[in-house]
Amino acid sequence: MTQRSFIAKREQDWKELERLLTGSIATGTGRKGYFARRQQLRERAAWFPQAFRQLTGDLNTAKSNGFDPALIERLNRITLEGNQILYGSKPFSIKSFSAFIFNTFPRALRSQWRSFSACFFIFFGLAVFSALLCIRFPGFINELMSPWHAAMLEEMYNPESSHYLKPREVSTDADMFGFYIFNNISIAFRTFAGGLLAGVGSLFILAFNGIFIGAAAGHIINCGYQRTFFSFVIGHSAFELIAIVISAQAGFLLGYRLFVTRGLSRGASLREAGKTALPLISGSAVMLVIAAIVEAFWSSRHEINQTIRFTAGFTAIFLVVIYFVFAGRSPSALDGYQTRNKA
Repeated sequence: MTQRSFIAKREQDWKELERLLTGSIATGTGRKGYFARRQQLRERAAWFPQAFRQLTGDLNTAKSNGFDPALIERLNRITLEGNQILYGSKPFSIKSFSAFIFNTFPRALRSQWRSFSACFFIFFGLAVFSALLCIRFPGFINELMSPWHAAMLEEMYNPESSHYLKPREVSTDADMFGFYIFNNISIAFRTFAGGLLAGVGSLFILAFNGIFIGAAAGHIINCGYQRTFFSFVIGHSAFELIAIVISAQAGFLLGYRLFVTRGLSRGASLREAGKTALPLISGSAVMLVIAAIVEAFWSSRHEINQTIRFTAGFTAIFLVVIYFVFAGRSPSALDGYQTRNKA
């Protein structure tokens, strides 16, 4: 192959790539230029990845045949630009974050409603069962936690304890916010990571947390502190508990596709599952941050009237249900979701 025939065969694609990456579409610099390129690339989403792979092959061909260094430099420059678009970090924007929250995340969850339903009923079913079991047999709590932990629970929700109805300092709220963030995120990601054990690890951690939380609730009810307990947890539970369920669901989806490949290689099967699992675990992380904010700055305010706390809590539950049922269903949202998936 001569350099002249090589250029004549591939020049058109190189020019098209240059136009997309560095040419006429660069209508601005920085964020503006980035999003201009993204818009053009969405329109050529089916063509660009294949053209980029051919470009990398062209670069290797030019190097192996010892073609003109200027040609090699040109191909190398285009390759670097294309690599940045495909694999480079994307700048944060309120628009893209809003699109994820109000479109991508709820649609990803609804697309996997069967696995979500299974995880939901495993978690809450076991929680209710263990709560009822602990209420019927109070000694059952000793099978799940030490007497020291049980005493800590009692002290935490005892309305006659020294800390009850006493407002906390702002610095204390901030400290507790950090603690709740660490605790919630660590539980969620351990649950998600457990999915690599064929999905069994996620389901086991989910089941254990359901049993433990249910037993703790049953023990508090036995102690007669149920009003204090439920007025505390109802404010953030809609976000925190559902996020834990979604984390287990995401881990299960990855673990399941690791072994059930449907004719794909394991790597390709995992990448396919990751298209749904990644939005799920990312969305659950956002929900856990919201839960930590509510838990630190609202739920702990025992001085607030309990009727107001229960009303706010049930409102939060209602809004979460409405969000997952209806968010992202508008025609424009559906079009945007499909466009991003193709890109």
